[in-house]
Amino acid sequence: MTREQIWKGLELKARDARLFLPAGLSTRCDVVEESATQFVREATIAGSDLREIITLEEQRKVTFFQATGPRAGAIVNELFEDEAGELQLKFHCYLGLRDKAPSGPEEQAEQQQFDSDKGYKAALLSTLKRTRDLVAEGRL
Repeated sequence: MTREQIWKGLELKARDARLFLPAGLSTRCDVVEESATQFVREATIAGSDLREIITLEEQRKVTFFQATGPRAGAIVNELFEDEAGELQLKFHCYLGLRDKAPSGPEEQAEQQQFDSDKGYKAALLSTLKRTRDLVAEGRL
């Protein structure tokens, strides 16, 4: 896939997670505010209601700031070229649970969920698959 195709997929995912996450993981996703540099979406993901401030750095990075919900922090989807010049997509999660002890039992349980078929790893794989499907369909 090209940088432009992947970027268009990331933009679509930022606006409506339901299209990219595993089936049923996101049941609501609405853009409720928008400016020239960011937008705000309200969503229900994995049963949790959240509000995210999303910034787009054209063709480079999408950052999802967790404004409300069970987690505090940010999720970053970043496009870059590695040392060999190959295009890469990296997902970073800088998250903690609101009002819970860092590395406490709640965060440890959350980390296990992240790695499950309903967690961030599954969301990453689903995002890549959906983007490839859209490219194959000629929609990106």
